[in-house]
Amino acid sequence: MSATQAPAASSGAPDKGLKGGALGLASSIVIGISATAPAYTVAASVGYIVLAVGAPAPAMLLLAFVPMMCVAVAFAQLNRIDPDCGTTFTWAARTFGPRTGWLGGWVMTAASVVAMAYLAGIAGSYLLLLFGAEGLAASQTWVTVVGVGLISLMTLVCWRGIEISAWVQRVLLVVELIMLAIFTVVALVKVATGHAPAGHATPSLSWFNPFGVGSFGTLAAGLLVAIFVYWGWDSAVSVNEETEAPDRNPGRAAVISMALLIGIFVLATVAAQAYAGIGADGIGLGNEDTAADLLAVVGAAVLGSAWGKLLILAVLSSAIAALQTGILPTARTVLSMATARAVPAAFGRMNRRFQTPSVATAVIGGATILLFLGLSLLGSGKAAADAIASIGLLIAFYYALVGYTCVWQFRSVLTRSLNDLLLKGILPLFGAVTLTAVFVKSVWDMRSPDYGVTSIGGVGGVLLIGGGTIVLGVLVMLGYSLARPVFFRAKLAFATTGNESPANTGPLTETEPAAPAVADAAS
Repeated sequence: MSATQAPAASSGAPDKGLKGGALGLASSIVIGISATAPAYTVAASVGYIVLAVGAPAPAMLLLAFVPMMCVAVAFAQLNRIDPDCGTTFTWAARTFGPRTGWLGGWVMTAASVVAMAYLAGIAGSYLLLLFGAEGLAASQTWVTVVGVGLISLMTLVCWRGIEISAWVQRVLLVVELIMLAIFTVVALVKVATGHAPAGHATPSLSWFNPFGVGSFGTLAAGLLVAIFVYWGWDSAVSVNEETEAPDRNPGRAAVISMALLIGIFVLATVAAQAYAGIGADGIGLGNEDTAADLLAVVGAAVLGSAWGKLLILAVLSSAIAALQTGILPTARTVLSMATARAVPAAFGRMNRRFQTPSVATAVIGGATILLFLGLSLLGSGKAAADAIASIGLLIAFYYALVGYTCVWQFRSVLTRSLNDLLLKGILPLFGAVTLTAVFVKSVWDMRSPDYGVTSIGGVGGVLLIGGGTIVLGVLVMLGYSLARPVFFRAKLAFATTGNESPANTGPLTETEPAAPAVADAAS
């Protein structure tokens, strides 16, 4: 076995059978950026930030970047002492106890599955549009059939191996970034040269002033959408056991991904807002029809119909890439939970040939298909809209949990140096507290039946889905802890790489040994 394919156990994490050293730093960065689906996010989310806060939309992206980067720092610090693919689940379980860790793993997994179920519909529709089948793209049945096919294909790619997955990600990311760059440059040039349509706006420093938003409620609503814009970079950390220098490169990839993403999103937002303006008429970003698919409306006006297919290809590539990078880390979270006996050990079955979690990958793909079918059967799209809106709550929950985990885990070394105080204490705590405040304020606002497009019993559907997912996780955890109490009775501690000295170091100890990864008979 070559040095670049050393078993993952060499990183300090229990050997799960993953292909250690298969990814370099560049591949990890690609996965981190691809998981955020830049082109799709610009198309489907930026307009809603404008609807929420108006002209200061770029300020929301800058403001949301701060706590997200702080949490990325927390991920990097925890990964240095414990590069385990379970990330949130593993670290929270070893710091705050098995139940907290289990719930963190559940929320992280649920957020990914809901997002992928929604993205499958986008990808199915755009694939049909790419081939000129506008009629079929308007048919929920055909979109569902194509979407299920794409989920199945991406599940197969993820099962086939981490290296082919990374190669597919590079190709898809290049396509969408090239088109975003072309859109941004052409839009800004047309504004500067006086070729923008009526209603366009001149870029202003006021766009970057968060105090121009108004009330804290408006600020929280804008931040919740902006947080969703950045979500996904932690996928780079979830493949840590398959990355070279697993205790360093994944954390670096997460931080670098965040730094690149802020440039991509802010530039694209400024370009779209300048060209289209924020009015509620025509292609203005204050028009809900524009907000629903910004690139299709504004992009077509900027580049012309001749570039329409390429814009469709960019969003399609982005959605497919996010599908794949949703399955990759989520399957590894489930694998880590299976190894620790937090879920049935069968979920830890590995494919011996490809060194991938075969059962966990299939389960995540299957769960996504089932949820996608369920949302499709509802037909109206209202439940799907509220489901995707609820993801912001789940993201804020588990990212904040990682921030608190970092601070508490390193509490005994925070006074060792200014660097430790900043990177292990102040920044993670600021990120966690900010996300907690956004979570609490959003829950309060979401209880209104007018929040979102559905409501039951006088409570908004977004809160019912987001909050209900967390409550369901608690119930499932309690039921499983009664049926299979081994993990929940465990005494867990960090299995460190020797690079750091956290507050609770030492080998992983349990009342019973962790379940080993099971090799798939298929080769």
